[in-house]
Amino acid sequence: MTTRQIAVRIPEDLLAQVDELVRSGAYESRADAVRTALELIALTQERRSIDHSILEGYRHHPPTSSEDAAALASLREAVEEEPW
Repeated sequence: MTTRQIAVRIPEDLLAQVDELVRSGAYESRADAVRTALELIALTQERRSIDHSILEGYRHHPPTSSEDAAALASLREAVEEEPW
């Protein structure tokens, strides 16, 4: 994969937090921490887009009463199977 370098200015307190994450071993470097954060932002946006599509689908085609009942029954069954 081809990569490109970018310059980013961030507040000193945020940089201190990033440096602490690197010192603690959570990330190998500042760049690794920033790259991971950007990947998470992109993933979150992708999931929001999918969620929006699902919601729009339900708005256009709401579940029937029998589908609602089946979903609730399935949920109850799943909860009862949990080893609380």
